[in-house]
Amino acid sequence: MLQSKGQSSRKAGPWDGFILVAVLWFLAVLAALIVVFSQYLSNSARVLRIDDDALQAEALVAAGVELAAYQLLMAKNEERPRRGGFSIRIGGDVVAVSFLTEAARVDLNAAPKEMIANLFNILGADAEAAQDYADRVVSWRTKPVDKAAARSEEALYAAAGRKYGPRLAPFVHVDELPLVLGPPSWLLDRVMPFVTVFSGSPGIDILAAPAEVVASVPGMTPLILKDFLASRDALSADPAAIAQALVPASARVIAGKSNAWRLRVSLRAADGRRRSSVVVIELGEGKLPYRVLSHEEEGAQTHDGRGGHEDGK
Repeated sequence: MLQSKGQSSRKAGPWDGFILVAVLWFLAVLAALIVVFSQYLSNSARVLRIDDDALQAEALVAAGVELAAYQLLMAKNEERPRRGGFSIRIGGDVVAVSFLTEAARVDLNAAPKEMIANLFNILGADAEAAQDYADRVVSWRTKPVDKAAARSEEALYAAAGRKYGPRLAPFVHVDELPLVLGPPSWLLDRVMPFVTVFSGSPGIDILAAPAEVVASVPGMTPLILKDFLASRDALSADPAAIAQALVPASARVIAGKSNAWRLRVSLRAADGRRRSSVVVIELGEGKLPYRVLSHEEEGAQTHDGRGGHEDGK
């Protein structure tokens, strides 16, 4: 058959099919790479957005802490409010700050043994067990007078199957309390909100402390506690007036003061997400007006209250 001028006379060879398959494979691989790259960009964008959100939240928490410290430092030491709070709007975000003197809690390193035992007892331990738990707390925080006393306390932990011994030095953080021999986990869950290692005071601020802490004051009875709590808001900060409303045995632990304050900084973003942090600061003077003793993130929530980021994961 004659071919018209310009028409190719090349016949299909055996390699033509191979080349076509190779091209198709190349296109498939290229498409897969494009999908992988697009996913990488998407994930990178999400990570950058999360990091940006975290940085913004950190800056807002820092602003809340600064403003609370400024408010406290503006007042004279004896006139500083025991508790307080405020809220501000920064851009589309709302920052709410509440603060409370750390003397509203029982200091594990400074409180008398009787007060610690009372707190255990009030929160559910029987009187004998509460005394034993308080003994263990005091032994944990105290340097022994001699090696024999140290070995005796260490032997108790060894006999209980613990692979560690007591610190025999002050608590560094309240999270050490579960390491102390004795108190069960259910009791510790109740105790932790009422103890601290940042107060530095053997006593408590009786006008700021929650009812559970007030009840742990030596000599306190249910009737005295009820009457005191009913009249507390009307009492002045005069120690004599406070002592008159309580029992004489409580005088040494009702005038506790601390230079540390516990702040709760809550953030509400414009998109509805919420986040809160608990920060403990110690007020100072001069070049260092305050320092942060502890900073714990309470977690992030979406607008519907679920934990996690905006996708609810």
